[in-house]
Amino acid sequence: MSFSFSQVDVTLNQLAQQLIEQFPAQYNTLIFQQIEKDKTHPTSNIGQLYCAIAMSDFFAETLQKQPHFLHQCWQQCPRLSDCADYSARLTPLFAEVETEEQLYKVLRQFRHREMAKLSFCQSLNLGSVEEIFIRLSQLAESLIIGARDWLYQRACAEMGTPVDEQGTPLQLYILGMGKLGGFELNFSSDIDLIFTYASNGETVGARRSIDHAKFFTRLGQRLINALDQYTADGFVYRTDMRLRPFGENGALALSFAALELYYQEQGRDWERYAMIKGRILGANAQDPHVKSLQQLLRPFVYRRYIDFSVIQALRDMKHKIEREVRRRGLVDNIKLGAGGIREIEFIVQVFQLIRGGREKRLQQPALLQVLPEISALELISRQQKEDLRQAYLFLRRTENILQAIHDQQTQQLPENTLDRQRLVVATQGFTQWDTQNKVTSVTYPIHDWASFCEVLHRHQQNVRAVFDHLIGEEKEEPSENESLWADFLESDVDEQDIAQLLIDHQIAESDFDDIIEKLRQFRNEVMRRPIGTRGRVALAQVMPTLLQQIFTHTAYLSLLPRMLNIVDKILTRTTYLELLVENPQALPQLIELCAQSKMIAEQVAKHPILLDELLDRNVLLNPPPYNQYASELRQYLLRLAPDDEEQMIDGLRQFKQATLLRIAAADILGALPVMKVSDHLTFLAEAIIHHVVELAWQQVTTRFGTPTHLAEGEKGFLVIGYGKLGGIELGYKSDLDLVFLYQSHEQSQTSGGKRSIESNQFYLRLAQKIISIFSLNTFAGVLYDVDMRLRPSGEAGRLCSSLAAFKAYQLNEAWTWEKQALVRSRAIYGEQALQDAFSAIRTEVLSAPRDRATLKQDVVAMRQKMYAHLAHTDPHHFNIKTDRGGITDIEFIAQYLVLAHAPDNPALTTWSDNVRIFDIMAESAVISQEICDKLKQCYVDLRNRIHHLNLLGEPSVVPQSEFQAECQFIQGIWQILFDHNEQE
Repeated sequence: MSFSFSQVDVTLNQLAQQLIEQFPAQYNTLIFQQIEKDKTHPTSNIGQLYCAIAMSDFFAETLQKQPHFLHQCWQQCPRLSDCADYSARLTPLFAEVETEEQLYKVLRQFRHREMAKLSFCQSLNLGSVEEIFIRLSQLAESLIIGARDWLYQRACAEMGTPVDEQGTPLQLYILGMGKLGGFELNFSSDIDLIFTYASNGETVGARRSIDHAKFFTRLGQRLINALDQYTADGFVYRTDMRLRPFGENGALALSFAALELYYQEQGRDWERYAMIKGRILGANAQDPHVKSLQQLLRPFVYRRYIDFSVIQALRDMKHKIEREVRRRGLVDNIKLGAGGIREIEFIVQVFQLIRGGREKRLQQPALLQVLPEISALELISRQQKEDLRQAYLFLRRTENILQAIHDQQTQQLPENTLDRQRLVVATQGFTQWDTQNKVTSVTYPIHDWASFCEVLHRHQQNVRAVFDHLIGEEKEEPSENESLWADFLESDVDEQDIAQLLIDHQIAESDFDDIIEKLRQFRNEVMRRPIGTRGRVALAQVMPTLLQQIFTHTAYLSLLPRMLNIVDKILTRTTYLELLVENPQALPQLIELCAQSKMIAEQVAKHPILLDELLDRNVLLNPPPYNQYASELRQYLLRLAPDDEEQMIDGLRQFKQATLLRIAAADILGALPVMKVSDHLTFLAEAIIHHVVELAWQQVTTRFGTPTHLAEGEKGFLVIGYGKLGGIELGYKSDLDLVFLYQSHEQSQTSGGKRSIESNQFYLRLAQKIISIFSLNTFAGVLYDVDMRLRPSGEAGRLCSSLAAFKAYQLNEAWTWEKQALVRSRAIYGEQALQDAFSAIRTEVLSAPRDRATLKQDVVAMRQKMYAHLAHTDPHHFNIKTDRGGITDIEFIAQYLVLAHAPDNPALTTWSDNVRIFDIMAESAVISQEICDKLKQCYVDLRNRIHHLNLLGEPSVVPQSEFQAECQFIQGIWQILFDHNEQE
């Protein structure tokens, strides 16, 4: 819908008449004559001009200053289709420019003329709000890039051309930030820019070379002057460079490497918010540096995990907005006020920062394009989305009308009657465009200023409702910290002050030097690190509480370096510092866990994302049933791209680390006994093994297809767990002892892949791929260390054997120690029929007749060999695992009893874990119930001690007196079973 001068009220008609009277005489007389003549044709050119003049002083002034433009409008009024192809229309104008003075004139006159056209289209509602600000952005981009390119040629002629190592000229890249970057420029916006260039070096082709930094800095300065300097023709754009690294104190232009380093090490949250809309202006898709710059910036903005700092930043922004509104008296500001444009932008950006790393569809700068995606992800309701969209369009139209009046950047509602009437008239004829770009007339009940304000307030209330809903209830701000350590980070706190604090905590004076040195080193490191303002605020909140709690703990000497190491690793990652501030219960919980577990402290320091696992103590005290790990892992991996192998592998490692932390926490907090800890660790490993095999199968079958002898859904593949995995007795640092078996079929080939291979080769490739996935060392570490030495023929054997070959080897070639190992084996992965086949082989092998004397001799010899190579030799200490009377002796006792008695009682082969092996031995009268119970108790106590030593990061060695009774009992059983045959 368009409207004519007949719809403009009396005051605006009078204004238009006054403005027209200031036009050159040959025009104003003709205009008034034409108006009188065209009263019956309200949509005539002159009628529309009259309306546009009434709505915008800027439009009228442009017509006065550029009579040739008035003449063009007289002949044919602007249309939205005229507001396009800016670069193409600027090119011939720049071609005629010979001096910077001429450049300034061309830029300004073209800008004013094109802005006047857009003001005309806006006033007459010839385009949607979105179409107007997209064209405003395109105009700005064309002017900026055109000016840069002209000035670049002049700079090269004067200072030489910057080139890369291959001699290719380098350009100045300009990041358009804010609304310019998002194609959402206001009618009279400042433009926020960042200058960067690909690499350092020196210019070539000039009498005197200069370095690239100096070249691009000078070019940037000239570009700013060309845009920002006020001349007789006005200015082009007010240019703001404060968003660049280090703000006003930073270099005007930075290399890609310097830019990346800054954002990696010092980038702050507000810079992440700003960079959401960062866009390379005039980007050439064929330029490899464009892609490099985009890839450089993306990880800074969009992270793969939920960013807790967003929550706190949202609250901080709320307070900042309210303080700014109060300080500047901006209650009627449609951008900064409650329910204003900034709150809508912030709502959208928060979801982009939280979810954008996982949801690529949120990685776009334009708000109106992102809003439907947020709703589609069900992060906000459809009604909330529509409320925000309608409010945004209404507020942006209001903003543009305000700014087009005098070409001034303002979002303040006017106090004068004239400009209020302009807003009333403009919003009476407001036409909305829906998401399919179809025109939808929105008839607001606006007929005066009061009704305009009513509609405006309704939109603002809708925005504020969504904004408040996202923030939630905020707890009261904490009172001033009264901790003894509140001033620790201040430079004027010296060693004597710290010593006094230690005295107050009743710390042993003998520990002072060590503690003070650690604290001094930490504080010096803090002072050198680029933490940023917000990081330092968060650190100042965390450290007093942290140190207070450390020095009230009995294990302060070991706890202090562990906690300082964690803080050191998150110093420049404000997210995690704020997590500890935001969740006060997390810090004491972290201290409790780190005091008892060096492993947890090291893992959290290496992977701070694990701090998320410490938020809910109830979750730590109530770990999920171990049989749910498979489904939990499936749910966890659903968030990742299934065709991104690296991301899936990282996901497996992250899941393992997070789950391991939860198990260890439950162990430390007393929620899991040692047997249950091993159950959890074992079934966690099993769940991961299943997904690794599935991932490897997908990769291998894509290349080679599947063996033709398999039925639909079959894999014909078995994973056998040995040792602690097979015995359901995994510890925190256990390797995985695996053997791979497959269902053989003569002359079977693969089909359906890129090339066909024999089935036995297929399973070999599958085994290799599985081991590769487990062993790949990524940022998240190695998934598990895998030991394949228990396969037939050990390291000399094939990685993967057929079931038939495995059976033949075990029955005819296996050594006694291999049969011992088979006792603690079970199928971990594979079709049930194959698992049953393996169980039958295992039972047959273990139950096969054997000479007991020879068996006894082999077991003793193997134990003696292990003792000689692995046992602890210090007589004052006891190696729980390898010394006589330790874990290994108990395991050998269990294995010997199975191998010795299974030929007469095959049921003894049922279990692979030592505890149930002893139980079935007692049931079968192989050993007494008393001996069974005592062996189990010794075994559980020793394993429990190893678990806790592992958590502390200490070796499995204790004072010789600690398990003296247990050692004597176990050695007594050994002597009874083996008739004193072991050599002393």
